[in-house]
Amino acid sequence: MRLLREIKTRARSAVPQVLAACMVAYFAYHAMNGDRGFYAWIMLKQEQAQVMATADSLQDERRQLERRVALLRGATLDPDLLEERAQAILNYGAERDHVIFLEPALQRRPAP
Repeated sequence: MRLLREIKTRARSAVPQVLAACMVAYFAYHAMNGDRGFYAWIMLKQEQAQVMATADSLQDERRQLERRVALLRGATLDPDLLEERAQAILNYGAERDHVIFLEPALQRRPAP
């Protein structure tokens, strides 16, 4: 009987501590693994870095295209670029030109 009473008194003093430890464990787990937890934050940072890299490459491509368009305008018209575009669009070529048709996968991309 005395043993049972001792267990009850010790259990009453340990219950709040066990509940507090369970609450801390619950919140710590969700702080790491939840929808807005630490791991989700890391994944968002990685996704942001990828999006920024894509945006930078698209911005560089846009600058290159704007530069090429500027060469086709008015006073700064580049004859070589004009001839290149005329050949590509009109399917035009000089008599001495040799035309080699490549598959789309083998075609060379313009240099940056």
